[in-house]
Amino acid sequence: MGSSRLPGKVLLDVAGATVLARVVQRLKRAELTGEIVVATTCDPSNDVIVNECDRLGVNVFRGDEKDVLDRYYCAARAFEADAIVRVTSDCPLIEPEIVDKVIRAFLEQKPDYASNTLQRTYPRGLDTEVMTWKALARTRTAAQLFYQRSHVTAYIYEHPDQFRLVSVTGSEDYSWHRWTVDTPEDLTFIRTIYEHMRDPDDFGWREVMSLLDRKPALLELNSHITQKALQEG
Repeated sequence: MGSSRLPGKVLLDVAGATVLARVVQRLKRAELTGEIVVATTCDPSNDVIVNECDRLGVNVFRGDEKDVLDRYYCAARAFEADAIVRVTSDCPLIEPEIVDKVIRAFLEQKPDYASNTLQRTYPRGLDTEVMTWKALARTRTAAQLFYQRSHVTAYIYEHPDQFRLVSVTGSEDYSWHRWTVDTPEDLTFIRTIYEHMRDPDDFGWREVMSLLDRKPALLELNSHITQKALQEG
């Protein structure tokens, strides 16, 4: 709830549901995901997130606010996860097909870490990372810098000498697209996408691309927004 650029963003409305609900709903459509756990903080301001999780019937874990890496570790330990799929809660266009693609690569190639962010080809907002429990535990011990603790996986992909990494890419480069929610402009873009969908509860990323091909002016809603630097936390 304490987002610096858009406070309370995960509970803002998108076509009749919260941003968080949209993320959870879309993840439930993936075939290879296991238990879904929302890892929020112990701060009282996030009690409303726990209430939303209860309403959605989804697991919730509360941990450290600043040390997100430790929060992930403790959540994974609490739910006895042998592999962890990381998706951030500000991505209401997260794509089940792509989540499955990254998980499948992880299962087939058995790396320490697989993601579609090592070499970006998909729109920002479809980010999916999968790591082993051992990789997460090693990272929790080794990562020392603030941004490595707040971004969870930074230490892993900054140390390819210590971890076996698998990069999952698409056939075309759409990495310049911005489909995440971090500012009011991003929220306007996402809401507009949902308004154009025939069924807001059931559409895929290719339908979004088709819409943007037909209405490229929609891209201007948030194309000027820059992503915060990794080191900013």
